[in-house]
Amino acid sequence: MATKRISDEPAFILHQYDWSESSLILETFTRHYGRVALVAKGAKKPTSNFRPVLLPLQPLRVTYTIAGEGHGEIHALKGAEWVGGHIMPMGDALLSGLYLNELLMRLLAREDTHAPLFDIYGGVVRVLASEHGEALEPVLRSFELVLLREIGLLPDLHAETTTLAPLAPDARYTLVAEGGLRAAAAGERSTLAGSHWIALHEALADDPNRFTATLRALMGAGIAGELKAQLRALLQYHCGSQLLRTRQLMMDLQSL
Repeated sequence: MATKRISDEPAFILHQYDWSESSLILETFTRHYGRVALVAKGAKKPTSNFRPVLLPLQPLRVTYTIAGEGHGEIHALKGAEWVGGHIMPMGDALLSGLYLNELLMRLLAREDTHAPLFDIYGGVVRVLASEHGEALEPVLRSFELVLLREIGLLPDLHAETTTLAPLAPDARYTLVAEGGLRAAAAGERSTLAGSHWIALHEALADDPNRFTATLRALMGAGIAGELKAQLRALLQYHCGSQLLRTRQLMMDLQSL
């Protein structure tokens, strides 16, 4: 049976679980191959070179082998190297990073390539590991929007979804799971002006770095809470009825 070797692939670890007394299954997010499952044999042994490297929210380069056709299978990890560049996020930043990982685990199909999403994810992780402050919310919303776009769940944001009528800049619109972007009802909460949706649409079609900057400016104009509520509701709908574990944990901590 032919074996293919993938070398020095940029990757992040999304989740890991026991495979045997000494080995782990890793769910990884790679730049060129999407979400890939790898078995790290012997990774739990005290002498394993993998132990200090296989951490979430850290940029890695991995080498692994694929046997046979390889689609949807668990591949064998042969090497992992920490790329470096930042420390592990802590506190709220760590929870935010685990939230991103849970979204990727729930919404990405195995081995479906999403290089733009990988790049946005890497940028968010760097912010999470820094003195992020007010930069955190814009990069999280950027990630959520790019994720929804990449997996085909984000409608065009310059027109009403059902009628295809162009948005009126001064009218209010809301993004809903089953109806896309529609005109807001009188008194409806969590809505944005047509001009804001159009700006988001244009920014999404532009360079990802400019998109984040545009989103930061829009959120500074007062759309942060409304946009967050709509995106979180849309993501929860597509993740299923069970509440995201990271969101439940955040809610539990806030109630203490």
